[in-house]
Amino acid sequence: MAVEGNPSVQQSIAAALAALQRGDARGALAMLLEAERSDPADLHVKLHLALAHRVLGDFPAALRALDAALAIDPYFFLALLSKGAVLERMGQMRFAADIYQSALKIAPRPENTAPSLDAPIRRAREVVAAQAEALAEYLREQVEGLRTSHAGEPLARFDECLEIYAGTKRVHNAVPVQLHVPRLPAIPFFDRDLFPWLPRLEAATETIRAELVALLEAGMPGFAPYVAYPPGTPVNQWSELNHSRSWSSLWLWRDGVRQVEAMDRCPRTTEVLADMPLADQPGFAPTALFSALAPRTRIPPHTGSTNARLVVHLPLVLPGPARFRVGNDTRAWRTGEAWVFDDTIEHEAWNDADETRVILIFDIWNPLLSQAERELISALLKARNDWYDPSRN
Repeated sequence: MAVEGNPSVQQSIAAALAALQRGDARGALAMLLEAERSDPADLHVKLHLALAHRVLGDFPAALRALDAALAIDPYFFLALLSKGAVLERMGQMRFAADIYQSALKIAPRPENTAPSLDAPIRRAREVVAAQAEALAEYLREQVEGLRTSHAGEPLARFDECLEIYAGTKRVHNAVPVQLHVPRLPAIPFFDRDLFPWLPRLEAATETIRAELVALLEAGMPGFAPYVAYPPGTPVNQWSELNHSRSWSSLWLWRDGVRQVEAMDRCPRTTEVLADMPLADQPGFAPTALFSALAPRTRIPPHTGSTNARLVVHLPLVLPGPARFRVGNDTRAWRTGEAWVFDDTIEHEAWNDADETRVILIFDIWNPLLSQAERELISALLKARNDWYDPSRN
């Protein structure tokens, strides 16, 4: 480990490490204690003192050395990681997990992490995860009696609360990439009762599916890669799907514009959509499309443009297992069973089958917005588009 500071102290640390490698832990400890007397504030001396104490099996002394370092710098990552390891060796797994968790919060990014730290960081994550699972199980046991007395009540929100509190799941908030409407609750999947038209949509499944199957049998005319960033654009998590037909789509509405050719191919589907409460945001919505995901393909975690709208999925072709996660809620698609979700909450999808999965997607207004808010948001979106109109410059 490279150490900056007093040259004589650096030499003492190097000599102590050499002594440790020779198996002379007591000699190393003596050298480090002398170095500490020379420079009581040197963090790396205290870190290596803790190492010498650990080798000698004196874990309380190792903790004292690490606590002395953390008293000088509470954000000394190596000291936190070492303290977690010492507590683990002492069998104090709950406290070790707490310290490891603090260390992981300030861990360097992977590309800036020394290879020698990969295994200790991985171990820290394992301990934190194991203790979170153990705590969650304990909490479930403690509330089970009371929970059973409320059988029949909708308790999914409480169950997720427990998992987040224990640390087995994380908080997922709405993170729109474009327009955020404050004070709207971040609800992964909305209650069906808010959408009385859903049964009508589901009843049209076979009508829509017949047109889709005809397209599939014809070689999917009009379908194109869903992700298509131009050269020079950061693709982030989309590198594998960028310009790939592994995730392809046929748009019926795109950014508020009718896609006439696709609608001509799918007249019955177009009629069904005309009966749906599509979002009306000029230049942005409605959006409606067939979304095809190739076999054994995953759509990585991402968030959508605005929580002013919600997204509807109607599964049409499911040749095998296919999953969808929004926040902490993971569900399996079932043909003809629609759901409505907030796509500004992190979500991802998997097609675990050996054939292509296809669903119908369209967007609607968030039902928690008033009519006045909807009209104003549409005007707001249009005004922003106008601001960037090249003719203004």
